[in-house]
Amino acid sequence: MTNISTTRILIIRFSSIGDIVLTTPVVRMLKQQLDGEVEIHFLTKEKFTGLLSSNPYITKVHTIVKSVQEVLPSLEAIGFDYIIDLHGNIRSSVVKRRLKTLSFTFDKLNLKKWLWVNFGINKMPDKHIVERYLDTAKAFGIKDDGKGLDYFMPSDVVIKNEELKTFIQQPFVAFAIGGAHIGKRMGQKKLASLCCAIDYPIVLLGGKEDIEVGNFVLENNSHQMFDATGILSLDESAICLKEAELVITGDTGLMHIASAFNKKIISLWGCTVPEFGMHPYRPNQASIILEPLGRGKRPCSKLGNKCKYGIGNRCIEHIEDKTIADAVLRIMTR
Repeated sequence: MTNISTTRILIIRFSSIGDIVLTTPVVRMLKQQLDGEVEIHFLTKEKFTGLLSSNPYITKVHTIVKSVQEVLPSLEAIGFDYIIDLHGNIRSSVVKRRLKTLSFTFDKLNLKKWLWVNFGINKMPDKHIVERYLDTAKAFGIKDDGKGLDYFMPSDVVIKNEELKTFIQQPFVAFAIGGAHIGKRMGQKKLASLCCAIDYPIVLLGGKEDIEVGNFVLENNSHQMFDATGILSLDESAICLKEAELVITGDTGLMHIASAFNKKIISLWGCTVPEFGMHPYRPNQASIILEPLGRGKRPCSKLGNKCKYGIGNRCIEHIEDKTIADAVLRIMTR
């Protein structure tokens, strides 16, 4: 009788929402394409567990709150055959040293990004970050299956707000107004002005930190709108994205979730640039990218936390309302 051993692989990506969603093709292809019994384990921060817990290709999600020391003993006990480090930081290095197994590490290309941000020298490869993640695992012989990103939700997830459930029964635009860094999001006055220019029902999506902005936009808008900032779980926001006719978003995690659903996306870029490789990955073909004109100093920063023109003059606000509204009209009337 042949004894078929199990191959156990640990994938590491601690944060953030978008970056974790962007790792899902690697997870899927390793699970589906490697021979024999394969276990895919994933190490991340505890607050991102929900992004991965329903993924059918993942055997177990391991989480930390503050330190990898919290999980090192349990990871050692499993006996991994390989580690694929898609984060490439001090924490992931500690895990690799402790587990002492063959590892493959993602190159963040931080030096190339630094050169572009500080000296305007673009040496970035013409590759999406998903393709670079896949390159990290190329030793396994996996081939791109063309299926894009994954986002899985528990089967019992529903939108609890009855008013919102009624609102999204009509064709609507989902507008993700938040962003981890200030250079990736518009100010409240710009958002209010833009929403007034869009002649379609709008659902505003964002976290608790976006409630004040959402309230301002709602109060200064006469169009049909539902402000869902701060009242939805991530999965509920994902349902809104999935049901929307169109998604407007900055360089955010919700943009990548919308891509996983093959939605039509208008992605708005400010202090970061699509050429960093983080633009929507294989969204609906009607999707478009909009960037500000006359902002020759971009990218302003690697993460979007700084603007070379000053935060009060942030780049994303220089995309004209009419340009965005016209793009909405073209996509919605196709």
